[in-house]
Amino acid sequence: MRPRLLIVDDQRDVLTALRMALTKEGIEVVTAGSPAGALAAVATDSFDAALIDLNYTRDTTSGVEGLNLLEKLHQSDPLLPVVVMTAWASVDLAVQAMRTGARDFIEKPWDNTRLLSVVRNQLELGRALRSGQRLQAENALLRDASQVQIVAESSAMQEVLSIAQRVASSDAPVLITGENGTGKSLLARLIHQWSARGQALIEVNVGALSEGVFESEMFGHVRGAFTDARSERAGRVELADGGSLFLDEIGNLPAGQQAKLLRVLDSGEFEPVGSSRTRKADVRLIAATNADLHKLVADGRFRQDLLFRINTIEICIPPLRERRVDIAPLARAVLAASGQRYGRSLREFDPDAIRALQHYAWPGNIRELRNVIERAALLARGELVSTADLRLAPVNASPPALEDMSLEDAERILIRTALKRHNGSVVEAAAALGLSRSALYRRMEKLGVGADA
Repeated sequence: MRPRLLIVDDQRDVLTALRMALTKEGIEVVTAGSPAGALAAVATDSFDAALIDLNYTRDTTSGVEGLNLLEKLHQSDPLLPVVVMTAWASVDLAVQAMRTGARDFIEKPWDNTRLLSVVRNQLELGRALRSGQRLQAENALLRDASQVQIVAESSAMQEVLSIAQRVASSDAPVLITGENGTGKSLLARLIHQWSARGQALIEVNVGALSEGVFESEMFGHVRGAFTDARSERAGRVELADGGSLFLDEIGNLPAGQQAKLLRVLDSGEFEPVGSSRTRKADVRLIAATNADLHKLVADGRFRQDLLFRINTIEICIPPLRERRVDIAPLARAVLAASGQRYGRSLREFDPDAIRALQHYAWPGNIRELRNVIERAALLARGELVSTADLRLAPVNASPPALEDMSLEDAERILIRTALKRHNGSVVEAAAALGLSRSALYRRMEKLGVGADA
């Protein structure tokens, strides 16, 4: 989506000139001719930044109306960066505007180069602030839901959480391993929450990034770096400065990009695409994978020095079938959450249902268990969930005929067969299926298929 800017001025020719100058830079511009119009706009719409005049028709020189508008915008949307602009510039008025909450100050008549630079910076800041707000909200939800999703009654999971808590306060890189669906992403978020890092956790699904956009996504780019680079953009590494960077499925990192990531981890230095200026970021790395990285190193598909750099602390989450004591409490916690979400009065599982849950193999681990319980919560007719409500596949059931399968089931079998034939190599399986690596990975994620399938 294009960045959105609100411009407020009582002169039509000024609004027209600003709209023309900024629209051709890829910025979506919305205008208002008065403070009342501006407040109405922010009440009904969302903007990445605002550019407001300080003087209006009722008050042409003092800036009082503009300062009042600035205060009200800040009250309405504390995350909205505001740049003030006036033809009656003075040091005192500029200082007063900055103290009131303005992010920057532009004089009329403006210099186009400075105008574009200031506006771009504030638009990027606005997006980063909102991204941080979303991450904080997600972290709050995770804190509330952590007891639902992480159950550690088994000694194996107690040891996992004990190690995670002990290393969270350090800046040491952490590598989380385990099968698909075991909760690696959640553990990464908990490690960040338990750490002393005050900035955001930035998450990157490495497997879903194509090699062509990897550098831009990770390191950002400057305006004009490539055809669609109409404005400067901060990368994930820069956004994680002072916080944590979580690289999920790091085993799928293309060989050509591994050296660039290694440099960031060693020195904190990187260059945005199209820039020759080196930047630095203080980032704590948390990585996760369901692949055997040591085997990938032996096969020449993963750098050994990068492996040494990311696995200072390695935490392996055991599959659900190896911690069966956690199955019943996990199922009850998910049932309670599902009942609340769907407005169902669900009390418990009947004894046969509990036995069925504990004897099932759970090849999809916690992710599969959550899906099964949510479905059962919708299907249950009373307060007790029965074995029939779970609809678990028989242990020795043979797969249905192709004509009886859904498209997703058939696709899932094809992908698993290709992965098995190529020893879990996503790259080789993708080539055999006629897909790009990132396209196959997106299908695997959607269908709940791990590389170890």
